[in-house]
Amino acid sequence: MKTILEAPINIHNRKVHNRVVFQPMEGCDGTENGGIGELTRRRYLRFAEGGAGVIWFEATAVSPEGRANPRQLYINDETVESFQYLVTEIKQTALDTCGFEPLIIVQLTHSGRFSKPNGTPEPIVAYRNSLWEKDKENQPYVIATDDYCKTIPEKYAKASKLALQAGFDGIDIKCCHGYLFNEFLSAKARDGIYGGSLENRTRLYFECIDAVKESVGDSMIVTTRLNACDCFPYSYGYGVDENNNIDLSETKIIIENLEKKGIELIDITLGNPYLIPHINRPCINSPEDGNMGLKRIYDVTKELKNSFPNVKIVSSGLSFPGENAMEYAEKLINENVCDFAGFGRMTFAYPMFYREYLENGKLNKGKVCLKCSKCTELMRNGTVSGCPIRDSETYMPYYNKYVLKK
Repeated sequence: MKTILEAPINIHNRKVHNRVVFQPMEGCDGTENGGIGELTRRRYLRFAEGGAGVIWFEATAVSPEGRANPRQLYINDETVESFQYLVTEIKQTALDTCGFEPLIIVQLTHSGRFSKPNGTPEPIVAYRNSLWEKDKENQPYVIATDDYCKTIPEKYAKASKLALQAGFDGIDIKCCHGYLFNEFLSAKARDGIYGGSLENRTRLYFECIDAVKESVGDSMIVTTRLNACDCFPYSYGYGVDENNNIDLSETKIIIENLEKKGIELIDITLGNPYLIPHINRPCINSPEDGNMGLKRIYDVTKELKNSFPNVKIVSSGLSFPGENAMEYAEKLINENVCDFAGFGRMTFAYPMFYREYLENGKLNKGKVCLKCSKCTELMRNGTVSGCPIRDSETYMPYYNKYVLKK
């Protein structure tokens, strides 16, 4: 008997073979010019064998100044061929091992205040934020001018054309986790056409969505990974009220407008992995019980799905339940909390988890993600990201060198 996770579903008239999504997890292992590195290729070919219906390709910069680190992927005229080779390999590998090609969506990004294109901070910000900048006040902050913002939609349009050339099936205009578009959502005190009202705060985000849709037409799915709320105290973020309770009223207006623009698929997340990582990645070393974080994600996602039944929703945070993750994913979809179950850290630790679940009816407790956040520690310490525990031969040497020795 098939489970709901195995049920196919259509997105923009394209068949997705199951409800499992490998979420965009950055490996920080691209080449100097932003192309596909050897560890990048290794990760995605392992993902291809995992049987997911959707492989949501990691954050890929649309401009050199918007790269989060010197190894972040950056699709451009010099690197597009390397992307094309990898997308072709992913689809062929999945076809050979799983019998179908996954939907492959590339997440396009501008890292904004988290830009580090040369290894040192070069933050481009929507506005100055004293909470986000605590202990980092002396960084060389540059506020993105209105004139600079007006150049960004063309960068997204060009990157989208290259993504189409590379063979991707969809484009994600990233608006989450404190990166540039997400930061604009809380720019209430900013002057000019990109600040103040919600219309202005979403202007750049929507302009880029429109530019991408015009660029690729009906040839690609256009989607977005969207912060439902930032979970910072009032005035320092977006999606909370004056009593610091989650308030999704503006989020619902945004999704209503996305639906009008023909967006059928939205990947819901929340929080900021740089400053409050336990919000979007519940973990064992956390200021709160990870189950509280899981419940928060559940409640937010369910409220949005109930408000927009025709929008296909991807839920996040599903690595936390460990060996019970698949049963929890089934519960979410059966309870109409979401349409897709999104897994991030689990894909680093155990890329074959879904296929093994189908084969054995359960996950191997000795392989699941431990929620220890060591993959994030690697990234924060300026090296490649992966699982040094479950994929120790490849990543423990990096952990020893860049984390433990520090």
